[in-house]
Amino acid sequence: MNIGEAATRAGVSAKMIRHYEQIKLLQPAERTAAGYRQYDEHNIEQLRFIRQARLLGFSIRQIEALLSLWQDPQRPSRAVKQVAQQHLQEVEHKMRELAAMQAMLQRMIAACPGDEGSACAILEQLSSSELAPTGGVTKK
Repeated sequence: MNIGEAATRAGVSAKMIRHYEQIKLLQPAERTAAGYRQYDEHNIEQLRFIRQARLLGFSIRQIEALLSLWQDPQRPSRAVKQVAQQHLQEVEHKMRELAAMQAMLQRMIAACPGDEGSACAILEQLSSSELAPTGGVTKK
């Protein structure tokens, strides 16, 4: 099948397929005599695997490792679990960072009167020399 059909069946864009080939996440497709890419069911399975992993936020490097493990019938499941656990730790870290951002934004918004006046705590805090990592504002 051609790249358009492969993209539709795998749920990705043709541009992403080309990108995955370029970064060597996906082996380049076989070519016809006219130079057109040709994909088979194995390629579709790989593309779906990549799409699912991307939906879960795995990095390209992690997906590369997972693809390699998926294609190795002798793999130890602990190796797969290790990649997933590492990613979970990264997700949890990002969630803590997002929660801190959310709290800071909520405090900034609550401190701004939001009226016709020009005074605005949001702008004052953004222009301060440092927003503290704990979500508070530190002025130097």
